[in-house]
Amino acid sequence: MPDKIPKKFLNMYYKQGYRIVGKHQHSAVKICRWTKESLRHDRVCFKQKWYGIESHRCLQCTVSLSCLNRCVYCWRTFHPIFEKEMSKKAIDEPSEIIDELIKAQRLLLTGFKGNEKADKKKWGEAQNPTNAALSLIGDSILYPRFSELLEEFHKRKFSTFLVTKGTSPEKLKILEVEPTNLYISLCAPDEETYMKIDNPIVKDGWKRMNESLELMKSFGCRKILRLTLVKGLNMKNPEKYAKLILKTNCDFVETKGFMWVGESQKRLPMNSMPYHEEIMEFAKKLSEFTGYEIKDEFKPSRVVLLTKK
Repeated sequence: MPDKIPKKFLNMYYKQGYRIVGKHQHSAVKICRWTKESLRHDRVCFKQKWYGIESHRCLQCTVSLSCLNRCVYCWRTFHPIFEKEMSKKAIDEPSEIIDELIKAQRLLLTGFKGNEKADKKKWGEAQNPTNAALSLIGDSILYPRFSELLEEFHKRKFSTFLVTKGTSPEKLKILEVEPTNLYISLCAPDEETYMKIDNPIVKDGWKRMNESLELMKSFGCRKILRLTLVKGLNMKNPEKYAKLILKTNCDFVETKGFMWVGESQKRLPMNSMPYHEEIMEFAKKLSEFTGYEIKDEFKPSRVVLLTKK
C-alpha cells in the first residue's frame, strides 16, 4: 500500500460511506447496514442470530485495503494501488489502528443520536463496539502485525471475525493468536471456475486457497466456510464443493447469495443474484453430499446455515 492514497480514491471511498484511518492509510471502517437497522428498527443480522454478536455494537472494518483477488462479485474498486505487498510498506501500530477505527465509527454514528427512530440506549452502547468484523474490504490478514492486532482487540474484550479469501496460507500458518471466528470465502468448486470468478493476482491462487482449507482444521476457534453464490457462474457441482468442505472440518457452512451492489454492478447483470429459494435448494444438495444439516436461514440476506451433525 502507498503511504498516501490519491485524492480521487479518498473522495470515492468517502462518498461510499467509508472512512480511511491511520497515517499510512491502509485501514478503513464503514457502518454496516445491519448496525443501522438495529439502531432504527430493532432488526439484526444473521451474525447476531447465529453467533451471538450484537449488530449495533459491531465494528465493520479492515486493516488492509490490499487484496490478492479481483473477484467479479466484489463491491470494491480494482486498481494496482490496492494490490501492493503490505510487508514492504510503512504500517500503523495495532493499538493506534483500533483507536482510530472506533473514533471514526463514533463520528459516523453521530447523526443517529438525533434520529427519532433510533434507539437511544442502543446508540449509547454503540459508542463502545464489542465485535470487530474484519471483512469490510481487502484482506485484513495481509496486515503484517495481524496477530498483535487480534491480541489487542481481545484485550479490549472484543470478539473478532476474520474473513479471508485464503490466498495467503502462509499468513494463517504463522498466526500466534486465533480470531474468535475464522471465515474462509470459498467461491468455486474447481480451478477453472475459480480463475474466472476470483481472478487472483498470484499465479497459484487455487493451490494457495486449497492449502488454507487444509489448514482450517488445525484451528481451535469457530470455523466457517462462506460460499458466495452467483447465478450462472458458481452455483454448480455441489459434489465438488462438498469435497472441499469436508477437508476443512469446519463448524458451519454459509451458502449466501451474491448481492448486486457497488462496483459489482459494472461487472455482472442484476439477474446474477439468486433468489433465496435457489440458495436453499443449493444448500439442500450440499447437505446431501456433506452430511451437514440445514440449521437455519435468513431471508433478508439470502443466506442458509449448515452445521455438522
